Amino acid sequence: MPDMLVKLYDLQRDAVLDARMAQEGVVIRRILPPELRALADWIGPRFGQGWVSEATVATCRQPPSCLIAVKDEAIAGFACYDATARGLFGPTGVDDALRGRGIGHALLLATLLDMHAVGYPYGVIGGAGPTGFYARSVGAIAIPGSEPGIYKGMLPLAHPDDISTSHEPAAD
Repeated sequence: MPDMLVKLYDLQRDAVLDARMAQEGVVIRRILPPELRALADWIGPRFGQGWVSEATVATCRQPPSCLIAVKDEAIAGFACYDATARGLFGPTGVDDALRGRGIGHALLLATLLDMHAVGYPYGVIGGAGPTGFYARSVGAIAIPGSEPGIYKGMLPLAHPDDISTSHEPAAD
């Protein structure tokens, strides 16, 4: 999976997507550090311990560089940046039962806009699985020669588990 580049300075909020999240009862917000254990417990069985580690790093930053989607007082998804490297978006994931509702798109856009707000002109989506989704959603382009990228030589136990497969989300 290649890394992808996004021009953060070209991104804008999406009023239609915001309204869709409101209609779905989904709130996208920055995680609070006391919620770290709940997030780790949620990520682990869905995406594996490697992503728990990255989300922990992002949550421990000040301010946290991890956003969560909350629906019915429960975690529906998450997205991080500055976890493995500065300017690197990811990991991100949405509960299987809630995919196809725009939550992943809303998390992606909110997180990238947050990256821009703290001063990044560009963002890199690390090891982008659903490249078509990222291209459609935020105009991301593949970075030539970026495979395997920063994760080259990573310990096998740190890779995302086969619990959840990376696939193209349904069109929003």
